[in-house]
Amino acid sequence: MESLARFAVDEHNKNENALLEFARVVKAKTQVVAGAMYYLTVEVTHEGGKKKLYEAKVWEKSWLEFKELQWFKPAITPSELD
Repeated sequence: MESLARFAVDEHNKNENALLEFARVVKAKTQVVAGAMYYLTVEVTHEGGKKKLYEAKVWEKSWLEFKELQWFKPAITPSELD
């Protein structure tokens, strides 16, 4: 899962010209589709060292060496709902 999470962060950085740094996978879920869909909660470090959680969705067809970031967005934590 770590390699998929790193892929998600790298793709987000490339697409958004961002400088997020992968820290760890917090949560992962897999759905079997035409390949596999991975739902990841990833902790990243922003410039300046602030850590934040993001959610990512990655579609993978390993037999085709295909991997695509579907979305990457900030995760909403319970403390942010108050």
